[in-house]
Amino acid sequence: MRVVDAIIRVLKKEGIDYLSCFPTTPVIEAAAQADIRPIICRQERVGLGISDGYSRITNGKKLSVFAMQYGPGAENAYPGVATAFSDSTPMLILPLGHPLSRDRVFPLYSSLKSYESITKYIEQITTPEKTIDVIRRAISSTRIGRPGPAMVEIPEDMLNKEIEESLVEQYKSVDFVRSKANDADISAVSKIILDAKNPIIIAGAGVLYSEASKELEELASLLQIPVMTTMEGKSAISERHNPLALGSGSGVMSDPVVHFMKNADVVIALGTSLTRHPMVTTIPPGKIIIHNTNDPIDLYKNYNIDFPLLGDTKLVIHQLIDSCKDYLGNKVIQNDVASEIRRIRDYFLNNWDQHLSSKNTPISPYRVISEFMKNIDPSDAIVTHDAGSPRYQMMPFYQSDTPRSYIGWGKSHQLGTGLGLAIGAKLASPDKFCVNFMGDAAFGMTGLDLETSARSGLPITTIVLRNETMAIETNHMKISHEKYRARDLDGDYAEIAKSLGAWSTVVNDPDDIAKAILDAKDKNEEGKTALIQINTSKDQNFANMRPFG
Repeated sequence: MRVVDAIIRVLKKEGIDYLSCFPTTPVIEAAAQADIRPIICRQERVGLGISDGYSRITNGKKLSVFAMQYGPGAENAYPGVATAFSDSTPMLILPLGHPLSRDRVFPLYSSLKSYESITKYIEQITTPEKTIDVIRRAISSTRIGRPGPAMVEIPEDMLNKEIEESLVEQYKSVDFVRSKANDADISAVSKIILDAKNPIIIAGAGVLYSEASKELEELASLLQIPVMTTMEGKSAISERHNPLALGSGSGVMSDPVVHFMKNADVVIALGTSLTRHPMVTTIPPGKIIIHNTNDPIDLYKNYNIDFPLLGDTKLVIHQLIDSCKDYLGNKVIQNDVASEIRRIRDYFLNNWDQHLSSKNTPISPYRVISEFMKNIDPSDAIVTHDAGSPRYQMMPFYQSDTPRSYIGWGKSHQLGTGLGLAIGAKLASPDKFCVNFMGDAAFGMTGLDLETSARSGLPITTIVLRNETMAIETNHMKISHEKYRARDLDGDYAEIAKSLGAWSTVVNDPDDIAKAILDAKDKNEEGKTALIQINTSKDQNFANMRPFG
């Protein structure tokens, strides 16, 4: 058996039925021969976004794979891998490598050397007999501890080498391994939480990956603690139906998040890295911090943690529930937290109603988000933003519902990432209405991959908030814009979409937004990719929602 066929046989054993890829690599032909469908993207970064979105929606339970050629293919893929690494998305990446005879010879690009800093695990196949062990190690790294991308470089001269078929037959699928926190630590933490006057829970992506949303809601309800989510953890708790949900915190945040974070005495961070970053809510000083993560590298990284809890988030929450119940006995905690959340949220939304209900033209982007929420049930949709203004405008207002009904991202900032994520989400959940919100600049980065959505039969809807500029750079490019109009960029995205095989429409009147969204949903259900170009204002009001820096 050839090495390339052995790799594909292992992928089949892991349940792989599709391969996101971009030529040229013999892995594509070998996969197709084994009835693994290739999803051919227009550029490597979007192909990785497809794998990324697929992996997030399946919580990494189904292995996601991307393959590309050596040289330009590996070079173009770098930003997509960087995003997956920063957001801890599990996937397997299979770049072709130069033949070993010229491996790492200047100026040839080496994936093994270049990707080491943005992969959780990376290895090169150097002899046929090592192939299965290398693939096993890579796959296991995506499933044990903190998730993340793993890469196996396959030198071109290794592909057709012979390997003993018995080695392939002996391969067994890699299990997920999880561990609890120390029981004594759980007991100590439970006392701290029960004694707290104003505790708050921060729920991160670890809640989603460990499938702990029900446990999170049970813990919050038992102790009547408000819950905010991180950008990546958004949808870990229902923002529509759970009265203890505050919303998400990121570079901007709503009043409920600000109020309860500011006044908290104890912060219970569950399944989050607590990374300091402009896109992440900063914990103000003076709080007692309880930090749960499954990766020791996160502990004490950016904060003086008072109580570390190393372990799988679902198991740790179970431990906390059981421990707190033991201490509570028959006591039931009652407070007015839920009513306070409702009061502050109502006040916040009332203050923003002038934007959310604006009849102005060009259209307020907040009116677009409001109309989307009024007309689309979030439990039937998977929604993502792009970097820049759309992210800031959506996260404080969009109310996610079921787990993974929203894909939040952004510690790595590549514009255009949302398009691939939405296509990958559609691949994982074909019955969902999968939507990505983009700006002009983001469309310019990846917009041609609308054709990938149309050609591959993975119909998504793209909503372009067209304001003809890089609005988020308004305060950063004043002189260059005044002298050279440096921020201006534009295009007729609706016409481009039509030329790529998608249905499209243009919206100039805010009263037409709802119909356009529902028409796009209908087109998706008919199997047609859709784009809505909404001509919006250069609204930058989100700058008012950055209280912690």
